[in-house]
Amino acid sequence: MISRRQAIALTATALALPAWAQARTTRIVVPFAAGGPIDVTARVLADAVKDSLGTVIIENRPGAGGNIGVSQVAKAAPDGLTLGIATTASHGINPWLFKQLPYDPAKDFAPVTQMLRVPNVLVMNAETAQRLNIQSVRDLIRYGKANPGKLNYGSGGNGSAGHLAGELFKNQAGVFAVHIPYNGGNPAQLGLLSGQVDFNFDNLATAAANIRAGKLKALAVTTAQRSGVMPEVPTVAETLPGFEIDTWWGLVAPAGTPADVVSQLNAAFTKALQSPDVKGKFAALMAEPAPSTPQAFGEFMARERAKYERLVKLSGAKVD
Repeated sequence: MISRRQAIALTATALALPAWAQARTTRIVVPFAAGGPIDVTARVLADAVKDSLGTVIIENRPGAGGNIGVSQVAKAAPDGLTLGIATTASHGINPWLFKQLPYDPAKDFAPVTQMLRVPNVLVMNAETAQRLNIQSVRDLIRYGKANPGKLNYGSGGNGSAGHLAGELFKNQAGVFAVHIPYNGGNPAQLGLLSGQVDFNFDNLATAAANIRAGKLKALAVTTAQRSGVMPEVPTVAETLPGFEIDTWWGLVAPAGTPADVVSQLNAAFTKALQSPDVKGKFAALMAEPAPSTPQAFGEFMARERAKYERLVKLSGAKVD
């Protein structure tokens, strides 16, 4: 039996829910497997908005670099009860990497809010860095120019964020390094730790433990500003002005979702993203919340598509 006070509280919560969400379940489609940073942050948010949106569940639909899950969101009913995670890959890189996509990143979605940004970080095997006397981005560039053809770098695969960051670095620094693609980010990091490659552009959330353990040397983060979680690490842009590439993701709804519904979703999720509890949980993943208006998130994704069109062409990467 629940008390009268509990019953009143439950009734008040139900009445506070948007009409379209009452007695119904909202799902967030995560286009990657359970357990990764995108999945974890989605679950944190789902729990944080339960008082304003009711029950929110996570549905993992991995495959094809995120394309499978994202396409399901594009085809869902525009009723505010199906949301998806748009990522650097699905809405920035994949439109230029894949010959055909089962969705249109510009037309098939209604932006809700950006969730967060995670810096990427230029890292070297600590022993390799010491042996080659490389302690900074400037040192790496100097070594590359003095030893043409000797550098190589690893990534999670052709067309991955790490690959494109490497190609952007080579282009702006005027150095050459052989790209060694691995089958995923974890094998790429193992390749770096074992000394198979000289440097990687890795996700800070993935690399942080080995940086702190002294196994990896962090030369620079790839965001425009230094990261709040590792402020002692400089940016690549401090040496190569204009260099900026990072990992981000956010929430989208199917195109045609009513504007008032999108507005209510935005209000619920941006409030959650600004809460100390969510900020603390994201910080553990080296992630910085980045709540935004729907319009701002849409404009941001458009700029990212334009940027990655150039980078994918520069890399020559293609997936048929």
